[in-house]
Amino acid sequence: MKVIKVFFIFLLVAAVVVSCKEEAMPKPEAALRLDYPLPVYINTVLGGCPFSMEINKAAVADQKGNCAYNVNYSSMNATVFLTYKEVDGNIDSLLMDAQKLTYEHAVKADGIIDQPFINDDENVYGMFYRISGDAASQSQFYVTDSVRHFLTGSLYFKTKPNYDSILPAAAYLENDIRKMMESVRWIDKEVK
Repeated sequence: MKVIKVFFIFLLVAAVVVSCKEEAMPKPEAALRLDYPLPVYINTVLGGCPFSMEINKAAVADQKGNCAYNVNYSSMNATVFLTYKEVDGNIDSLLMDAQKLTYEHAVKADGIIDQPFINDDENVYGMFYRISGDAASQSQFYVTDSVRHFLTGSLYFKTKPNYDSILPAAAYLENDIRKMMESVRWIDKEVK
């Protein structure tokens, strides 16, 4: 009987101690703050390629083939893949391939917005694609003069697509990709 009284007193004291805690309060919502440096663009001629473009100083362009470059953003774990092809009576197939590459992301994308680009002064015409949702690529473009030159660019992150997580970096890089596309200038020489 004495053991039961001691146990009962112990339970009563434990209940009083546990119930005297302060009421739980929800923590305020936090927002992730990502500060990216202001871009500094450098006019760049990629070795052996018949075009120049402005590339962010924070990126590193690595040659992967004949006029194929990876523009790496190591701090964001992202790469813009650039591929140049010479037009040789095949502009229709080049355009179809570029559009097909973009619209293959429609399965996972929430939306694809295409924005035409025209620079009559420099003879540069193309399309910029903004892809929203959990697609593998968030931005793509192609530019051409319709006669000799065709250039594509695609942004990919080296992580599983999660649109909410990569949105700040994707928005920052979208501006860089637009700058690349809008600053393309053709160099009239033979492609090596």
